[in-house]
Amino acid sequence: MSRIVVLSGSPRKGGNTELLVDSFVKGAKVHNDVEVISIREYKVNPCTGCNACRIGSVQRCVQKDDMGKVFGKLSDADILVIASPVYFYGVSAQLKAMIDRFHSPERNLVGIKGLALLLVGADTIPKLFDPIVSQYRLTLEYFQLKDYGMVLVGGVEEKAAIKGNEKLGEAYSLGLALD
Repeated sequence: MSRIVVLSGSPRKGGNTELLVDSFVKGAKVHNDVEVISIREYKVNPCTGCNACRIGSVQRCVQKDDMGKVFGKLSDADILVIASPVYFYGVSAQLKAMIDRFHSPERNLVGIKGLALLLVGADTIPKLFDPIVSQYRLTLEYFQLKDYGMVLVGGVEEKAAIKGNEKLGEAYSLGLALD
């Protein structure tokens, strides 16, 4: 049994990313402890690049927002799942702000062993997900993490357009395969 944390980067409640996450979670909960961190519910400021987190013995960000809570939830996670809608070839701005805060040494308190990726985009162009997948692979390599897999869903623009999409089953199967 693994502890899985999903960072869900959609600001839209009931949207395609949330439905994809829900399907993944249903599968993952069969054998694992799963928690979803929805960026809608947290106020996380972007990294300012001040490097105050690297000075002194505290080694924590000086910003007073919810990122400390996020690090707390990640502290005992084995697997991190990044889920996001794709806006202009990138993850949502809210999720990007959260990811950038991993610049802090606080990330060293997190013992994640692997990553998975869930992405949803409106367009159907073949290279829609390439920039995010590239960053994902670089992160796996840099931190020497296991790649648990990806579910990439294009062509779903309107809210809940993903309903009935075969990729929901793929997300469920990915979650079910994790342990």
